[in-house]
Amino acid sequence: MTVWLMAPAAWVGRAVLNLIGAVQNAQRRRRARFETRADRGIILLRDWLSPQQREQFDQHNYFVVIGCNSGKSYRIQHGVSTNVIELGWDCRPRTGWCFLPEGNLVAGDVMLAQKIALETDEYGALAVARQFLVSPPLASRLEATM
Repeated sequence: MTVWLMAPAAWVGRAVLNLIGAVQNAQRRRRARFETRADRGIILLRDWLSPQQREQFDQHNYFVVIGCNSGKSYRIQHGVSTNVIELGWDCRPRTGWCFLPEGNLVAGDVMLAQKIALETDEYGALAVARQFLVSPPLASRLEATM
């Protein structure tokens, strides 16, 4: 009788181990897929950047675009939200804008959509954006206390 119970227990044990292995493999594939999605998003973004924007992005992790309607400058920082900063005439941050396309997109895809939106329909993009305050740079805060 014990022999009969041991065989199914061994099968269950093997099935559990196989299931654990399958879950671990699925997790590895999922991580690899998202890593390559992020890489592909940055590659596509870089293809759309001008040489000057590409240099800014490589050095500072942001790039500047000019709005098509107002001619204002916007700094798009690496990220998916609260990453668009309107710059003043002195290139200091004035206000922040949060807008992004729908869907679960990686940072490169979001930044490309933001770039295209500001360069082709600035007022339309800002109409759906949420505004947020940007703290002044440290240098200007230090100057104000002197």
